[in-house]
Amino acid sequence: MYITVKQAAEKWGISDRRVRILCSEGKISGVTREGRSWMIPSDAKKPQDGRFKATESLLAAIDRKKRELDTRRPLTEGELERLTEEFIIEYTYNSNAIEGNTLTLRETDMVLRGLTIDRKPLKDHMEAVGHKEAFDLVRDLVKGQVPLSESIIKQIHYLVLADKREDRGVYRRVPVRIMGAKHELVQPYLIQPKMERLLETYRNSTDHIIPRLARLHIEFEGIHPFIDGNGRTGRLLVNLELMKAGYPPIDIKFADRISYYNAFDEYHVKHNLGAMEKLFAGYVNARLDSYLEMLDNENIQNVNGFGK
Repeated sequence: MYITVKQAAEKWGISDRRVRILCSEGKISGVTREGRSWMIPSDAKKPQDGRFKATESLLAAIDRKKRELDTRRPLTEGELERLTEEFIIEYTYNSNAIEGNTLTLRETDMVLRGLTIDRKPLKDHMEAVGHKEAFDLVRDLVKGQVPLSESIIKQIHYLVLADKREDRGVYRRVPVRIMGAKHELVQPYLIQPKMERLLETYRNSTDHIIPRLARLHIEFEGIHPFIDGNGRTGRLLVNLELMKAGYPPIDIKFADRISYYNAFDEYHVKHNLGAMEKLFAGYVNARLDSYLEMLDNENIQNVNGFGK
């Protein structure tokens, strides 16, 4: 029994073009050609992608560090709270700044503590508070291991888009464009079926969590289901799934926004997932290092007679 190139692409979570290249290079076992079409055995395994050796080695390092972290003692409630509080402030600042919010890191901290910043738009204040509330929801969803669904995505978006009540948690009803984008966004009538397919593909993927999330994020932003708040919502979804899988959340820095934007173009123009995968992997690796370093420092203190 055979499947088509399109069916294989959906099954493996890669582009049609990439499947055709793999067929032409003889990297798919049992593949045959009928006329101009490739016929792929239904039980064929997805070939290893040899294009991104550096990322693959980093994924191996991440797996090793996560296994090590899993064997260490769990962080206390106080430690988790401190780490989370510090993370939320920086994460809220960076994710909002990428989308044009003018609050500084210090101002974001002050707003999240209930203060008002003079001469800064109300919208910027509401975005900071909304993002923090959305991340709080994500933490609750992680505790319950709630499966990712359209309903969950809309709930997160509802909190993110605090300044636009009529558009909160509902798919857009008009076409939109992103200036400078290398691809066309999905038309409104296709959003629902595209989202259903995206989530189904994500659930069925057997890839490592990081390339799975890199693809989910790029495809979600390409659908652009909401009139506004897609970027912030998409980055929250990445963290929801990372945390459910036992990884620490990541914070894509405002300073790295050019690399972040370029990763989308790499995928849409060159069908190269590696740039976003490498970006995500680098952030996850750094977060794991920080957690392990904190536990290592504690062990050193205990050996020296401190921390008793």
